[in-house]
Amino acid sequence: MNRAHLDKQPSEVAAMFDRVAARYDVTNDVASLGQARLWRTQVVRAVHAVRGESVLDLAAGTGTSSEPFADLGARVVAGDISEGMLAEGRRRRPDIDFRYADAMDLPFGDDTFDAVTISFGLRNVHDTIRALSEMRRVTKPGGRIVVCEFSTPTFAPFRRVYFEYLMRALPSVARTVSSNPDAYVYLAESIRAWPDQDGLAALMSDAGWARVRYRNLTGGIVALHRAVKPDAAKPDAAARDEDRRSGSAAGAE
Repeated sequence: MNRAHLDKQPSEVAAMFDRVAARYDVTNDVASLGQARLWRTQVVRAVHAVRGESVLDLAAGTGTSSEPFADLGARVVAGDISEGMLAEGRRRRPDIDFRYADAMDLPFGDDTFDAVTISFGLRNVHDTIRALSEMRRVTKPGGRIVVCEFSTPTFAPFRRVYFEYLMRALPSVARTVSSNPDAYVYLAESIRAWPDQDGLAALMSDAGWARVRYRNLTGGIVALHRAVKPDAAKPDAAARDEDRRSGSAAGAE
């Protein structure tokens, strides 16, 4: 099998990423026309990790997304289902804790992390609600989640051009730099099948996250969703009052 099907069975997704691990970061930079680094910077700012906090970075791949948290002094766990990616990450950054972690069945206890983040990986999970619920389970009450994922461009004429690029140009670009260009055909297909910004916000709310907000990056090619885990120690009325004061009903920032 050269690429995963859109039913996103974990073994198929893992095998696909195993084959592209060595050149994955280079391919992403080229295919995104250099925007991938900007998106990673925005994720780090949104997570706002501080020294001593614990951060779970899922779909971390080779650890490129985890490195900034470690460099800030946070205790970061880089989780992924691709053993090939994890092996490459351990080779590059032996100081980071790389773990096999299926987002639908996380190997961590309840209320473990101050923040959980996943970049460009939630789209590859078989059961989105289950994964979001698992992320909520392992997050401390009052803790936060940041999801960075491909989304739907907001400007209609650009949206048409963008989807043309995805289905035609992206696989061609990938063939020049990737060991498995079929993986990028899957990438294009999975982006087109993914919910838009409001759709993902609704899924996060359904999974029990509160104060769900998002903002668009690069015209909506990517959306950054943020939310918090409700704190059972706060009465429901107080939490609702806090949400109203901060204008944090689900929706765009």
